[in-house]
Amino acid sequence: MTFSPLARRVALFCVALCLILPLRLSAQEAPAASPEQTRATIIKSLNDFLSHNTDPTQHDRFWADDLVYTTSGGKVKTKPEIMKSLADAAKPGAPKVEARTTYTAEDVLVRIYGDTAALTFRLVALNTDGSTSTYRNSGTFLRRHGTWQVISWQSTKEPAQPIAK
Repeated sequence: MTFSPLARRVALFCVALCLILPLRLSAQEAPAASPEQTRATIIKSLNDFLSHNTDPTQHDRFWADDLVYTTSGGKVKTKPEIMKSLADAAKPGAPKVEARTTYTAEDVLVRIYGDTAALTFRLVALNTDGSTSTYRNSGTFLRRHGTWQVISWQSTKEPAQPIAK
């Protein structure tokens, strides 16, 4: 059985379409989450990060590669600097810290602007000596390839509260 050149071209086109269309559809990103889902995702990411802040995997997931982090002391850090400090702390012979400060977030506000989100919150640090320190933090998250990561972070230490008389 022989097919005309036109029939062969139509058959070839149909085969190509059947092969390419599923690839094209799978390459499309999932629809954007609702604002409530996005807020929940960012807050969960923050709480997971604060709960496991010594885990390099958490830092790698939380911070974007192009992060600019300004500490409460005014020092500017990048993600590679943060990751190096974590790797150095894990090296054999590095001083081991038995007790660690624990962190929680209060007064959390997430504002969403498309693929960008602004986060502000009060960071509460429970220090190993039992004292508490507080900071006002703000961060900018960017959604890239379906993942939210921090591209900018600022921390400001709150003044110590005077003891009530």
